[in-house]
Amino acid sequence: MKIDCYIPYSDKETTLHVAQKLREQADGGTIYLLIKEKTPAPDIDGCAPLFIDQLQSSKCIETIVGHATTPYFLLYSKDSELLLEANALQKMAEVGTTSNAGMVYADYFEKKGDSIENHPLIDYQLGSVRDDFQFGSILLISTQSAQKALAQAKTNYQFAALYDLRLKISQKAPIVHLSEMLYTEVEQDQRASGEKQFDYVNPRNRAVQIEMEAACTEHLKAINAYLKPEFKTVDFGTENFPVEASVIIPVKNRVSTICDAISSVLAQKADFPFNVIIVDNHSTDGTTEAIQKMAKTDKRVVHVIPERQDLGIGGCWNEGLNHSQCGRFAVQLDSDDIYSGPSTLQKVVDAFHAQNCAMVIGTYQITNFQLQPIPPGVIDHKEWTPQNGRNNALRINGLGAPRAFYTPIAREISFPNSSYGEDYAMGLAISRNYQIGRIYDVLYNCRRWEGNSDAALSIEKVNKNNLYKDSLRTQEITARITQNQVAI
Repeated sequence: MKIDCYIPYSDKETTLHVAQKLREQADGGTIYLLIKEKTPAPDIDGCAPLFIDQLQSSKCIETIVGHATTPYFLLYSKDSELLLEANALQKMAEVGTTSNAGMVYADYFEKKGDSIENHPLIDYQLGSVRDDFQFGSILLISTQSAQKALAQAKTNYQFAALYDLRLKISQKAPIVHLSEMLYTEVEQDQRASGEKQFDYVNPRNRAVQIEMEAACTEHLKAINAYLKPEFKTVDFGTENFPVEASVIIPVKNRVSTICDAISSVLAQKADFPFNVIIVDNHSTDGTTEAIQKMAKTDKRVVHVIPERQDLGIGGCWNEGLNHSQCGRFAVQLDSDDIYSGPSTLQKVVDAFHAQNCAMVIGTYQITNFQLQPIPPGVIDHKEWTPQNGRNNALRINGLGAPRAFYTPIAREISFPNSSYGEDYAMGLAISRNYQIGRIYDVLYNCRRWEGNSDAALSIEKVNKNNLYKDSLRTQEITARITQNQVAI
């Protein structure tokens, strides 16, 4: 099958090499060079120049689709070295044809310096609406699907056009993952996973995020999963509680940090009674004894050791929520971290009443163990808006911290018994009907140290985490579609 190919121009030598590799497998399709405007056209034999502003713009995507004449066209999104396995493009085209795919992507090898590693990807699903979904650098796109998608386009994007294109394609045709290593690309971003995950909250990326939110919102409207800014009222006076607020700390084997966390709670100043419920998930390193010692000196420390041995962080949260000493509001604190000052609890509880919400999310500062700020610094999630936050929540990878919940509603929903994404699942479910409040003051210090589990993850762990959150999004989008259908 003929396949038109589009490659960004970098330098003559690299581009020539990539073009030769693609020509060997494109079966006579045209090789187009995507060249930045005002750049002299390079003389590369057999390649047709196309002048663009940038790869992610509507103008560029329209130019690409407008020139495509083959059933599928290939878009290479990097400007670096590319090596193809034998018959890679024809395999992708065959899968696309037999499955009527709107887009096909495949696993690949990743070159880092002198080493080459496997880079498996995950399957695309209804909930794969985040704009950082990893497809690799080769996309095989159905020309007909792309043309139909562009016919529906309503917005002229500078940064979100490719994202918008694949969302629109997914509405009408499957996006298919080929679980085979079909090419080798050069990894140019050498940052650890713990750094990459915060790119979307970097203020320098704000213009990009605004466009991404607009594209996602338009997609949710198209599939009937969009929620209007209409929320249920929360009545905070319906039940009696032993205290007004409880800080819940799930913990396992954090003897070096748990006392700091508990002390930062006990140092809070508030005009209401509060306690701290530590759910000790069968620690074996001295954590249990450290908690017991603090519980003996302050009755506000509630030490809980679950009977069950199979609890994740979410399961531990359910233990704390359903404990008889849990307060009206349940406030999160990780066992590694500490509140930034004595007014955190007061600010959180005040926010519940001022914003009439079932959940409050604050702002945190990433620090080292000595409480010195480290990149990326303050994580404030200012991409949230009261009008569209719950829709945009499906696009991003997290809602922020610290999190706090109106206990009766959190009890009704309950956390999934997992140790990743459990808070995201709760936030999505709450936001389906209730407003989520925000506090943009730094409320706690998230301490990064060698014992942290999410600073530098393997590709297998990143894939597992992303697959789980995509499944949560799929469940939530399905629930929202159903809710909207019932409301009609």
